[in-house]
Amino acid sequence: MPNSLDSIIVFGDSPVEERQAPVDPGHLIAGDPLHTLLNYYDDDTGQYRAGIWASTEGKWHAFGPRNEFCHMLAGRVRLADKDGNSKIFSTGDSFVITPAFHGTWEVLEDARKLYVIFEAGQT
Repeated sequence: MPNSLDSIIVFGDSPVEERQAPVDPGHLIAGDPLHTLLNYYDDDTGQYRAGIWASTEGKWHAFGPRNEFCHMLAGRVRLADKDGNSKIFSTGDSFVITPAFHGTWEVLEDARKLYVIFEAGQT
């Protein structure tokens, strides 16, 4: 019988491929941010994933039909909605972004976060 503890994913315990990518030029507003992604988990449906994300300073149009939990490990970011309302998050803050959010993501100081994303309707 397999050990059920093998089904627990511990970030950092197993090597994952680090991916780096610039922001899509069609979404970019300011700066030249570079994203680094360590994706530790993807479910079989492609709807659910979790890992660590980092970015250098910049601003871009963000988000689509997904729910995302974030816990800031370092840095400062500003999320602004399409009406100009904004909120700044920094090291230690935790928050959830729902599919109702449409706006911008701006990295004010190089940032790093834990993320858990659920995208309904993906197959």
